Amino acid sequence: MPKRAPSTVSTPAAPGRRTIPPLDPQRYGPSMGRPVRAKARVITADLQVEPHSHAWGQLAFSATGVARITAGRSTFIVPPSRAVWIPPHVVHAVTVLEDADMRTVYVHQQGGEVGPQVPAAQQAVWRECRVLEVTALMRELVLELARVPAPGRDASGQFPEGKPGERERCLAALILDEMRQAKPVPLGVALPADKRLRALCEAVLNDPGRHTTLAGWAAEVGASPRTVARLFRDELQTSFVQWRQQVLLAKALSLSARKRPMSHIAAELGYASASAFTAMVTRSVGMPPSRFFALGQ
Repeated sequence: MPKRAPSTVSTPAAPGRRTIPPLDPQRYGPSMGRPVRAKARVITADLQVEPHSHAWGQLAFSATGVARITAGRSTFIVPPSRAVWIPPHVVHAVTVLEDADMRTVYVHQQGGEVGPQVPAAQQAVWRECRVLEVTALMRELVLELARVPAPGRDASGQFPEGKPGERERCLAALILDEMRQAKPVPLGVALPADKRLRALCEAVLNDPGRHTTLAGWAAEVGASPRTVARLFRDELQTSFVQWRQQVLLAKALSLSARKRPMSHIAAELGYASASAFTAMVTRSVGMPPSRFFALGQ
């Protein structure tokens, strides 16, 4: 049963945004008889979906637009070429950065299993949130499955499971196979529990180019650079520079999805040249941005 629940996810509505509940998750809930369900929802950039969780696994991506999904202790910026896997019972929230046509795939999990029907020995990686590439085939399969009509409430107020047709069964099987074959992408920004550090991290996420040094960001939260550096090590086991690079990478991916030229992306993120930006991306993901941004498109 899906539920709204408190968690480490903390996403107060930003100025100009209002929160909305998830769209009828029970209506689209998967089951043993219908293990894969999909739904579509257009969410405008003035909205964010409040924190909630499900008993099933979830794969979320945007057919168009860009969304930010915060799940557990991490946040992910999701353009159309990427998707976020969210394991069962992990509380998550969605903030739309650019009007998004969201697609959500729900995957039934039973007996403690996690993932798209994979052997027990392969389930460890599916117990954590992860970013996956969305191939053209995956995108079209999900778009088609989302067109399958969802049941209405019966006389008791419940949503009857119904029996899937042959086309729905085939789409579901292919989606699970595509998920198993999907390549993971080293994206995702860890979020801290400490309130001061969380405020700083949220500020960086909202406008990563506003300051280029730790001192500039530390001043915003009234802390010394030394204190903030220690909090990053203690809370996130990383340095501010390494953490901010992940933010910049996610932001760059979002800008690339909008077809911005590489030189414009580098400038917007505060890099003096496109070559300096290229070097950062290559160090982070092991490939130049031209190749990394093209994956999944």
